[in-house]
Order: sequence, then structure tokens, then C-alpha cells
Amino acid sequence: MNNYALLAFSCTLADMASDGKIRVGIVGASGFTGAELMRLIAGHPDMELVAASGDTQAGTKVRTLYPNLAAEYGEMAYSEYQTSLFEGLDAVFLGLPHMASQPIVADLFKKVGCVLDLGSDFRLKDPTLYSQWYQTEHLMPDLLDEFVYGLPELYRTDLKGARGVAVPGCYPTSASLALSPFVQGEKIHVTGVIVDAASGISGAGRTPKSETTFASVDENFNAYGLLTHRHTPEIEQVTGCQVLFTPHLAPMVRGILATCYARPLEPSFSTEQALELLEQFYSEEPFVVVDEASPSTKATLGANTVHITARVDERTGWLLVISALDNLVKGASGGAIQCANIAMGLDETSGLPTSGLMP
Repeated sequence: MNNYALLAFSCTLADMASDGKIRVGIVGASGFTGAELMRLIAGHPDMELVAASGDTQAGTKVRTLYPNLAAEYGEMAYSEYQTSLFEGLDAVFLGLPHMASQPIVADLFKKVGCVLDLGSDFRLKDPTLYSQWYQTEHLMPDLLDEFVYGLPELYRTDLKGARGVAVPGCYPTSASLALSPFVQGEKIHVTGVIVDAASGISGAGRTPKSETTFASVDENFNAYGLLTHRHTPEIEQVTGCQVLFTPHLAPMVRGILATCYARPLEPSFSTEQALELLEQFYSEEPFVVVDEASPSTKATLGANTVHITARVDERTGWLLVISALDNLVKGASGGAIQCANIAMGLDETSGLPTSGLMP
């Protein structure tokens, strides 16, 4: 399919958008987060996808790359990015690699209702941190304040009516939701906090890499990004903690299990009090499950929920908080749709599953 045909096809989709539905587009729709956005939007009662670009897959049918989407997207093909395909839409999701969104945002901001960036380009409020943790200068520091950090459980009020949303990373989502209740409740020391987290291989993206092949990942478990992982300052920014963060790659496709350690301020702080604090903090949250049982990644598979528990070890004096989520749903695309729902005044839970897939 040539570029003219792709443009015509996308415009036809836009013209056919149902009356009353939110018209959305995806830039970088051929990646894992883009495909997950397409899956969730297909089941969203208030959204309709009218444009989907993926430069590396331009001309490729969606069903060819992702057969699971064949029933919903028929003969739709990925297009090359052009501003004209997205201008005027109610919301545009950016599923691009880290530090690749800035030129697109400069192109689209204020030309669409809301820009939701699933990359890291607008998450950190201090532009100098990008040089330290991403080894590159931020090109548009003046736009950083235009973006709200997209973690509804902590920033819901700011998200209402937002024109720009910086969707959190999957690791920061799991760690921040685990630790924030204890920080805000002034129950822990905010220095010397440890976050050990393991992710499924989909967190590395669709592009093949030597360390993400089946032969490398199967029956293997390893830590990476030692002391230098780019999500460290993001976790610190959200929680207010000084964090030693160590990510691990687990031999599974989806999921994150984050195990967080902190020192309680009061020696008498107990497991019962920790669980009660979590339950109270998240009592009105539709996508947070607090339970005494230890969370598992499989329980969150395909769902926009995060499962959390806590323990206090009287012997060592440490607080242990564990959270589990699907890195492609609550940790990325589902979280982005949750933010879009809030920003555009929709029911926050629309189009988002709360139950995982088992077995």
C-alpha cells in the first residue's frame, strides 16, 4: 500500500468515527504498548481508534503483525507518521522509544485534545536529570511543566482536563504504589529504601535484541542496570524516597513483581497496621487490590489492577511491601487509558479489565 493509499485509508477511518465517541490515535502503534492500546481501545465503549502509525511497519497489516487483533481491525494497515493524520483528534497516545517523543509532541501539542506519552520524555520535572540518567539533553524543557504525571491513584486531581500526560514507567508504577502510602502516612524513613523488581520480557519492547531472545531468557533470571537504571529518579520523584533500585529480567512474557524494603519510623509498627494503612489508602481505588496473600504476576495478567501486600519483620525491623502488575496494562497502556478517561471526563474504569487471566 503506497503512502497516498495509507493516508486515504486513515482519513476514511477518521470520517467513520462514531458520533459521540472519543476519537483517538496511536503514534508507534506497531510496538507492544501500541498493540496493547489497540486491544484495549477495541473494547472501550467511549473510544474509537481512527489513526495508527508505525513507521518501521508502514504498509503492514495490523493482523499480520498481531493476529490477535484481526477480528477488530480487519484490513487496517500501519501508516507512516504524518501530523495531518492526528491533528484535531481528542487524544493521541505515543508508544515510542524513550527520548523519541519530543519532536512528535512539539508537532502535536495544542493541535489535539490530549497527548499521552508512554515514553519517558516528560516524566522527570528536572531537565538536568535526563543528562544524568538518559545520557542526553532534554530538547524541550519548557514543555515539562505542561505534562501531568499519569498515576491516577496519586495525581487524579491534576489529570482532570490535562492536555499532556506523562504515563509512568512500569517499574515506577509498581514501586510508587507500594511505597507512597507509607511515605505519605509518615511511617517509614525515606532514605535507604530498597526496590528489587522483576519484569517479563515484553518490557524490553518488540525490537529483537541478543539478550531478549528465547535462548537467552528461557530458564534464566538476571539483574541488569545495576545502580544506573533510568527509572531510579522517577521512583524517587514520585515517592520522595532515596532509592536503591535493582531491576531483574524474569523468564516470562508479562508481569512485574516489585519487592520494596524500608525502615519504619516507629519500632512498634506492625504487619496489621501496615495492611490497614494500605487498605485505607486504597479503599476507593478500583484498580488496587490489597490482600494479606502474597501477590502474583499471573493474577494480574491482562488486567489493569495492581495487587499489594505488606509485612513487618519484627526480627530485623524491616517493612516489606510487595506489588504485582501487568507491565503492558497497568504498567503502560492500561494506565494510559485510565489517564485518558480522567482527562476527558469519562468513567475512569471504562474499557479497562480488573480481572486477570488464569490459568
